[in-house]
Amino acid sequence: MGVRLMVVDDHRLHAEALASALKLRGHRVLAATAPVAGAADLVVTRAPEVCLLGTASPAEPGVFDPIVRIRRERPQVAVVVLGPVPSPWGIAAAFAAGAAGYVRHDERIEGVERAMVKARAGEAVVAPALLQGAFAELLNPVSQPDDEGQRLLRLLTPREVEVLVRVAEGEDTRLIAAGMGIAPSTARTHVQRVLMKLGVGSRLEAAALAARTGLLDRATLPPAPR
Repeated sequence: MGVRLMVVDDHRLHAEALASALKLRGHRVLAATAPVAGAADLVVTRAPEVCLLGTASPAEPGVFDPIVRIRRERPQVAVVVLGPVPSPWGIAAAFAAGAAGYVRHDERIEGVERAMVKARAGEAVVAPALLQGAFAELLNPVSQPDDEGQRLLRLLTPREVEVLVRVAEGEDTRLIAAGMGIAPSTARTHVQRVLMKLGVGSRLEAAALAARTGLLDRATLPPAPR
């Protein structure tokens, strides 16, 4: 029996192409839409059995927020994330938000279909190769973390170190700006410079790198204003 599903992707063309392929295989597609940020409203309204949620940035902060709402308001809906091979933190973030599965975005249609059926049945779905890669990275952190942390610390100005600490504590741009007494645009620029200097693509990756290398333990923050 076909799965009643929705396909959501930041790239509408991807969503529509996948939806067409799944329709041909006998599944009932309630909607194929973009962007991912609007997924929760549609899923809550239409209540599919499965939602395929495609994202190009699984480590980007907030990308899985729609899943949190879906699980809260429509717990019977199984969400399967389609994305690139992320850091282990990306996979962890997806499941922590409530995803039922994580499938590579270049998976064959047969693999996507199997994931949908398993997720509908209540099974967790993740390819063994993805898990192996995630565990390998977690179990083999950067050697000599103190040296690496010191090297990274030398790349940052004192202001940028403070920004990184605030990013690691989960502060968004507005809170960083308020805490440092600077404009949001300036805070955003500082964050982008930190990401560039650390060679990472997102705030989550920057926080993970800082924690893994011991950079945060070495950071010396400027005194708080009186």
